Amino acid sequence: MRKMHTSGDLYAVIMDLELRHLRCLVAIVDAGTFTDAAIELGISQAAVSRNLIALEQILGVRLLHRTSRSITPTTAGVHALAHTRLRIGHAWAAMGRHTREFQRRWAVRYPDVELHLIRTNSATGGLAEGLCDIAVLRTAVDSTRFASAIVGHERRYCALAADDPWAHRRSIRLGEIPQRTLLIDRRTGTTTPGLWPPDAQPHTRDTRDIDDWLAVIAAGGGVGITPEGTTNQYRRDGVVFRPLRDAPPITVRVIWRQHDPHPSTHAAIALLTDLYPGASGQAALARRGQNG
Repeated sequence: MRKMHTSGDLYAVIMDLELRHLRCLVAIVDAGTFTDAAIELGISQAAVSRNLIALEQILGVRLLHRTSRSITPTTAGVHALAHTRLRIGHAWAAMGRHTREFQRRWAVRYPDVELHLIRTNSATGGLAEGLCDIAVLRTAVDSTRFASAIVGHERRYCALAADDPWAHRRSIRLGEIPQRTLLIDRRTGTTTPGLWPPDAQPHTRDTRDIDDWLAVIAAGGGVGITPEGTTNQYRRDGVVFRPLRDAPPITVRVIWRQHDPHPSTHAAIALLTDLYPGASGQAALARRGQNG
């Protein structure tokens, strides 16, 4: 093989490669075999092998560990894969009503970086667990661990059973919620009793995740409060959403690892900021030790 490239050179070299080489690497790792990768790509197994060999020769490193039982990426392979795909984690609603448009624009602007949206019931959207490269959050951020950027704000909505007495109303007041049982997700949810004064807080009931939360609401087990993004991402029979008046908006942030940002981090932030109304003038980077 050629002389090994340093990690600083690797990104520049990868960006100059033909997309077919990179797609082969992704397909092999995802499919687990050269045969299945060939089927997925619609080419011969021999072509898959040739593309991988060419990619390894261009980069000057071995990208895969191959045995009779498995194929796994080497350290260099992991770095190469990171530059060919962007994994965006989220706990509940991704980018809300902007999700589809974000995906469309990304595919046009950055066709060489494959986009993956990953939902996980994690307080960091999967970032702390290593499941994603950046995450979209609507909750507080641990600034000692992660850098963040505000990309927009969303209105709060009240989620109700379709046959709830409040369902016929156009909106609900925040001060009315203590009359009801409030369903919350303490791990990833955006609602806490702190929205109300200590002497006027609602009775709460814990739920496990978004699916459990919606199921209990549909069954009439309580009401919920959620960002606007949820109303677009999770349409559920038996559940309706009504705007919540007098409630503070929810801040939408993108977070990433401070000392190991994905190369496409700021491209994703810029695109998402463009999609949220009025966000471009107020987006602020909360950075500690972030290098550009």
